[in-house]
Amino acid sequence: MNTDISLENGLVQLLPLSKNHVDILWPIAQEMDLLQYGPNDISTFEKLEAYIDTALNEAREGRSIPFIIYNKVTKECVGSTRFGHIDPKNKVLHIGWTWISQASRGTGFNHQMKFLMLHHAFENMEFEKVEFRIDERNLRSRKAVEKLGATLEGILRKNVIVKNNFRRSSCCYGILREEWNQIKETKFKAYI
Repeated sequence: MNTDISLENGLVQLLPLSKNHVDILWPIAQEMDLLQYGPNDISTFEKLEAYIDTALNEAREGRSIPFIIYNKVTKECVGSTRFGHIDPKNKVLHIGWTWISQASRGTGFNHQMKFLMLHHAFENMEFEKVEFRIDERNLRSRKAVEKLGATLEGILRKNVIVKNNFRRSSCCYGILREEWNQIKETKFKAYI
């Protein structure tokens, strides 16, 4: 499995994450409160370095493909995302660990980025399923994933510890390979 991939369209460019990206990600990381809904903490420069190290270790092990996200129009880095929990035997992976600058939210940028990732997962990697796991309380992210055409498959109750040792429940969404063409035609028609 190739973990050194780049994905792009007219607006979005996803490039392989490297240790050298810590400096350009740090200003965006300071806008985030990832611990509000997730288990990752990037609240200090050192914690961001550890977050990147973890992503790169998982990539070396074939368990993830982490990216840095660029806005090609503004020519600036706007965040990070990844394919994770990659299961080549069962052809299932997760899209997540996504954080983008506040200025990029609500602009359609995330939608285009997810299209690139879904397209690659189904049409290049030939995976059978893409999953998303989102804190039950994170309505913004849940709505964004629902706009992609993902189906809520269930809720894992109190399965992840987040900020202040709160045990969140995770909404499990999925898109199946056989659903992809219809979703692509209806949800991403402008990009194909």
